Amino acid sequence: MKHPVHHARVTPDKIAYQMAESKASITFAELDARSNQGAHALRSLGVEAGDHIAFLLENRLEFMEICWAVQRSGVIFTPISRYLKPDEAAYILADCGARVFITSDRYAEVGAQIRSIAGAELNCLMLGGAQEGFDDWNALVDSMPIEPLAEESAGATMLYSSGTTGRPKGILKRNQSDAIDALSPVFLKILGELAAMDADSVYLSPAPLYHSAPLGAAMVAAGLGATTLIMERFDEEKLLQAIESHKVTHTQVVPTMFVRLLKMPEDMRLRYNTSSLVSALHVAAPCPVEIKHRMIDWWGPIILEYYAGTEGNGVTAATTEEWLKHIGSVGRALFGALRILDEEGAELPHGEVGNVYFDTGLKFAYHNDPEKTAEAYTSEGWSTLGDIGWLDEDGFLYLTDRRSYTIISGGVNVYPQETEDLLVGHPAVADVAVFGVPNEELGEEVKAVVRPMDFEAAGPELERELIAYCRAKLSAIKTPKSIDFREELPRTATGKLIKRHLKAEYWPA
Repeated sequence: MKHPVHHARVTPDKIAYQMAESKASITFAELDARSNQGAHALRSLGVEAGDHIAFLLENRLEFMEICWAVQRSGVIFTPISRYLKPDEAAYILADCGARVFITSDRYAEVGAQIRSIAGAELNCLMLGGAQEGFDDWNALVDSMPIEPLAEESAGATMLYSSGTTGRPKGILKRNQSDAIDALSPVFLKILGELAAMDADSVYLSPAPLYHSAPLGAAMVAAGLGATTLIMERFDEEKLLQAIESHKVTHTQVVPTMFVRLLKMPEDMRLRYNTSSLVSALHVAAPCPVEIKHRMIDWWGPIILEYYAGTEGNGVTAATTEEWLKHIGSVGRALFGALRILDEEGAELPHGEVGNVYFDTGLKFAYHNDPEKTAEAYTSEGWSTLGDIGWLDEDGFLYLTDRRSYTIISGGVNVYPQETEDLLVGHPAVADVAVFGVPNEELGEEVKAVVRPMDFEAAGPELERELIAYCRAKLSAIKTPKSIDFREELPRTATGKLIKRHLKAEYWPA
């Protein structure tokens, strides 16, 4: 059985979750009791199996307590990004039909704004004490019995897409079984099989838990009996300190975290012992080849890459050994097959770039948007996340970019990822976005927006240096015609670049 209730019986005093900075922790026995109380609390609020709740919380122990309460009460839950504006969060509450909204005193002000927009009918609760319009969640949970519900069933997640290319859409994911120990088969395969995680493992989670990959991994880690160390927020040096002091065996990061780790002063970066690591997973965006090579040189052949979406329609993975034989790949399919299709839906041969489709039989739907759902499928039932790429002869997938980010310059398709990967390797560059801007003659031209390591160095001289750097390694059509500089680029907390915010500044309405 893969569920904390099992580990509560076998290893009751073992830590299930611990916060990295505050050191606050919860054992498996406490997690079992607390999730039972949370399930009863939801029932007391009129939330039955199949109903929806939503919460907006920072990384904290109660986040996982609520997730496990939902997992054993048949409730559908939506974690909301704490970086959304109040009207965006209120839109999600309305769209998912949440019966209950939970937030914390840290977000009391924004929570009140969300409640005001969402309407008074919403049942609102707060961690950290009751406030106007919000009842005390912890006090309610404390008053509930620790025994399980009379009838338990597995909950489900309805996560919302990050909105990098448009308004977020809810994606309902259920496991194939209603049993409460039926955890995600994708994460069980990735963590349990490929990454060799087990009850002796220590998993470090550095990213916001409201995102699909961190949440899925944190739940499956507990299901496997591992101890999960949760960082309140990502900090590159604190991540290395945590690996050394807690003898972390597994972690999961995004490529921007790799970049920040490698940009640290070398003496600081190498002073920490990371030899306890068995597997370091990375996900969310393709990793620049140079960055991946440098991480392998530093941490060894433990880097495991996988590509998947919140939609859960398929997954690819590549071990370090596989990646070194297929450099730049995001792996091959773990379930079913991959298809590369042209714009007319015809399948393309190996080596040709087209739209990436999963042929797995795994279905998903965008909540309240049947048109967008239909656009994601072919008549054969193959589905896409909207990415572009190609397959090699061994079936390994290489991503070039999002379909919506493709630059068409003089009738030629330009995929920004290649230019971004090159620029981020320049020592003067901390972050970069590449996209198309209007050009009267060509339709579009390549533009780069860069966050420099030292913003004082931003200016015409650095622009000329970076353009020359690209021109020496890329064709002219892929080289930025101009570069602007920013102190920050719009990224989600999980590292995804929100290009639509940048592009909107350069395109007339």
